[in-house]
Amino acid sequence: MVVAGLTGGIASGKSTVAGMLAAMGAIVLDADLMARRAVVKGSRGWEKVVEVFGRGILTGDGRIDRAKLGDLVFAEPDKRVLLEKIIHPLVRKQMEQEVKKIGRRDPQAVVVQDVPLLFEAGMDRGLDEIIVVWVPESLQLERLMERDGLTVSGARARIRSQMPLEEKRRLATMVIDNSGSLEETRRQTERVYRRLAAEARAGGRRCRKLPAGRLRNGS
Repeated sequence: MVVAGLTGGIASGKSTVAGMLAAMGAIVLDADLMARRAVVKGSRGWEKVVEVFGRGILTGDGRIDRAKLGDLVFAEPDKRVLLEKIIHPLVRKQMEQEVKKIGRRDPQAVVVQDVPLLFEAGMDRGLDEIIVVWVPESLQLERLMERDGLTVSGARARIRSQMPLEEKRRLATMVIDNSGSLEETRRQTERVYRRLAAEARAGGRRCRKLPAGRLRNGS
């Protein structure tokens, strides 16, 4: 089995690549989905979030209003840190449990952990490979403005709230350049998947101690 992390930046195309990898045969574990499960109404995660942020972030039926909570933590970085301290350990635990289950079921599986804040959450440790979906910041800004209807300043603020994509690129073992056509991205993703599948058949190689960038642009 091989376990890879997949990350990028907002509007970089990470979700597109995750979908391609899943279609090619990878088992993709979605950290965002796990984060939602971690704070489902009545769960321990839900209780902690309400305890820290108050009942004002709840909907009428007691669920956490993700949009309201997102606006709150985006406006106040200290509150974002508090939320991450609640959510990240819960997501890490779910990831570990799922990987163990998959390993028992399929020792040659290609597992991809789709985690937007892979480095920030410390979830890059112990992975066989780290895949970063990269675009130039100018294109990232353009796509984010078009996608979310944001102003230049609003889009730039959201990009700057994350670790810079250039820094993530330096920490990667595989980089997919998503600044071109969809077909170009697909070809790079296919090369990455073939490499992961070969590693899985070989039993995984736990390569995180190698210098970053050994496999760039899927080559």
